[in-house]
Amino acid sequence: MAKNQNDKKGILSTLGRWFRRMFFGASKELDVLEVEKLESPSKLAIKAFFRRKLAVAALIVLLSLFLFVFIGPYFFPMHLTYTDNLQANIAPNFSMLSVPSGLKGNIRDINGCSNFTVGVSNDNTLYMWGYTKDALTKLDYSKFPDIIEEGNVLMASAGFDHIIAITTDGHIVGWGNKNNGQYGAANEADGYISMDRVLSEAGFEKDGDYYKIPDTSKIEQLVCGYQATALVIDGHAYMWGNARNYDNMKTLAEKQSGDIAKVAMTNYRIVVMKDDGSVSGGKANFFFKQSAISSTQGKVESVGDYLKKSNVVDVTATKDSMAFLTDEGEVLIFGTSSYGEDKIVLPEEGKYIKLVGGSQHILGLTDTGKVYAWGYNSDGQTKISGKDADDIFTGSKQSYAVNEDDELTAKAGLRGYLFGTDNKGRDTFTRIVHGGKMTMTIGAVAVIVSSIIAIIIGCLSGYFGGWVDMLLMRITEIFSAIPFLPFAMMLSFIIRNYSIDENTRIFIIMVILGLLSWTGLARMIRAQVLAEREKEFVIAAKAMGVKESRIAFKHILPNIISVILVSMTLDFAGCLLTESSLSYLGFGVQLPQPTWGNMLNGANNSIVIQNYWWQWLFPPIFLSIATISINIIGDTLRDVLDPKSSQEK
Repeated sequence: MAKNQNDKKGILSTLGRWFRRMFFGASKELDVLEVEKLESPSKLAIKAFFRRKLAVAALIVLLSLFLFVFIGPYFFPMHLTYTDNLQANIAPNFSMLSVPSGLKGNIRDINGCSNFTVGVSNDNTLYMWGYTKDALTKLDYSKFPDIIEEGNVLMASAGFDHIIAITTDGHIVGWGNKNNGQYGAANEADGYISMDRVLSEAGFEKDGDYYKIPDTSKIEQLVCGYQATALVIDGHAYMWGNARNYDNMKTLAEKQSGDIAKVAMTNYRIVVMKDDGSVSGGKANFFFKQSAISSTQGKVESVGDYLKKSNVVDVTATKDSMAFLTDEGEVLIFGTSSYGEDKIVLPEEGKYIKLVGGSQHILGLTDTGKVYAWGYNSDGQTKISGKDADDIFTGSKQSYAVNEDDELTAKAGLRGYLFGTDNKGRDTFTRIVHGGKMTMTIGAVAVIVSSIIAIIIGCLSGYFGGWVDMLLMRITEIFSAIPFLPFAMMLSFIIRNYSIDENTRIFIIMVILGLLSWTGLARMIRAQVLAEREKEFVIAAKAMGVKESRIAFKHILPNIISVILVSMTLDFAGCLLTESSLSYLGFGVQLPQPTWGNMLNGANNSIVIQNYWWQWLFPPIFLSIATISINIIGDTLRDVLDPKSSQEK
C-alpha cells in the first residue's frame, strides 16, 4: 500500500516538473542536477571580451568619444564662418573674467578689446586680468613700466596688443607692442602715425621718456582700438597708430575743431561725436549714404542724413559695427552686423542713457537702472540682461555691472579657453568636438562602403570559383595596385575644382575612401568562403535545392561574420587616419569645416610648432586615442572570436 502511494507521488512530481518546464521554463532544480550549461559562441565571446580589462577600458573610452563628438555639438554650437582676430592664438586659460579682488569694490573704469582687460580703481590703482602674454613675441602685458605704481594711474585703456595709461601727474605711458605705431616713434612712410609727432605738434612737452599733460582735469577720454589710440583733451582728439588699418584716422586727426566729445573705434574705422550731437566718420563721411538699423524706425537708408536730424548723446563700437544713442533713447546700429549687433533689445521701461560695446556685443543702461545686452552670445556675454546697475563696462567678450557704490554686482561672458584658440580666434575645443564628428562619420561611412563591396566580391569569388574567381580577383589586384594616398589626393583635388556644395564634396570623399580600401577584406572573405563551401552543411543545402546566392550569403556568410567584424573594426581606425592625412595635406575636407586632420593643416610650420603648442597638440591626441582604442578592441575581438586562440582554450 505504501509503495503504491510512493509511486503515485513520484509520477505526480514528474508531471509537475514537466508542467513547470512547459509553461514556466526550466526550474532552479536543474542546478541541483548539475546539468552542463550550454551557451552560444556569441555569449562566450562577449564574456571573454569583458574579462579583458584593457579591452573594456578601450571600449569605454571609444564610447565616450562617440558621445563627446556626436552629442557635444548640441551643447557647444559652432558658427562655421566665425573668426575673431582679437582672440587669435590664445593659450589655454580661464582668467578672462577674473576681476582682481582689489578692484571689485572700488571700480572707476573697466575696458578691453582683446584677450586682456584693464581696470582703474577710485584710488588710482591699475589692474589687469585675462591672457596677458603673447606666445610669439614673448611680451607680458602685465609687466607694467616702472613709472606705473600703485595709486598713481588716472586712466588706462587696452588695445589689441598695447596699453596706454595716464598717470596722476599727467605722464602718457605706453607699453606692449609698438611695431605698428601703437605708441612712441613710428615710421610714417609705412602708413603709421607717430605718437611722438602727434603729441609734440600738439605742444606737449617731454618729461624724460614720456610726454606730459600739464592739466589732467581737461582729459575727457582715452580709448585704444585694434592698433591705434585716441586721446580727447579739451575738445581735441589726438590719434596715432596704424593708419593703414584705420583708413580714416589721418583725415579725422587733421580736422580738429575743438568741440569733440567722444571717439569710438571698430577694427577698421573711427567715428567722432561732437558736442552739438553731430557725428563724423572721416573720408567723405563714409556712412552718410549707407543704411543702418534703428530701434524705433527699423531700417534707415541714409544713417548720416538721419543723424543730422537727431542729437547723438553717446557712441560706441564693436569690432565691426558702430552704435549711436540719441537723446530720445533711440539706438542706431551701423556697419557689419554678422553676430546680431543689429538685433537691438528694447528696454521694458525707461530709455537708454549709455551704450558700451565689446568686440561682438553691446550693453545698454537705462534711466531706470537696468542693463540690457544683445549681439553674439557664444560665451554668455549677454546673459547680464535684466540686472540692476548704475554703470556698465565691457571687455572684449565680457560684461560687467556696477552699482552706485562702485561695486561689481554682476559679470558675464568668456572665462577662457580649455584648449586655446587657433590663428583665426576660433575655440579649439569646440572645433575638436565638431571636427571629431566629421572625422568619425567619414571613417564609418568609408568602412561601410568598403565592407559592402568586399563582402559581395569576396563571397562571389570564393563560392563560385572558376572564371568568376579569376575575373574578380584580377579586378581586385588592379584596385590594390593603385597607390592609395596619391590617388585619393588626386581625386580630392579634382573634386575641389568643381562647383559643388561642401556636403556633396564630403560625401564624395567618403565614397572615394570606401572604393579604394576594400581589396584586403575581399581577399580575406574569399579565402574563408573557399574553406566553408567544402563543408557538409553546404553540400546538404545544395542537395535540398537551395539557390546558390542564398547558400553564399545566407549560409556561408554568417559563419565568417567574426572575421568581417574584426576587419571592419581595424579598417575603421585606418580610415580615420587616412581622412586625417588627406585633410592635413589639404586634399580632404576643406576649412572652415573642421576635422581632426585639417585642424593640423595650419600647424605645419615652425612658428606654430615652437610658439602655439596647443594648436598641434590636442587634435592628434584625440585622433590617437580614437585609433588606439579601436585597434585594441579589434585585436581583442580577433582573439575571442578565434576558437583556436590559445588564450581562450
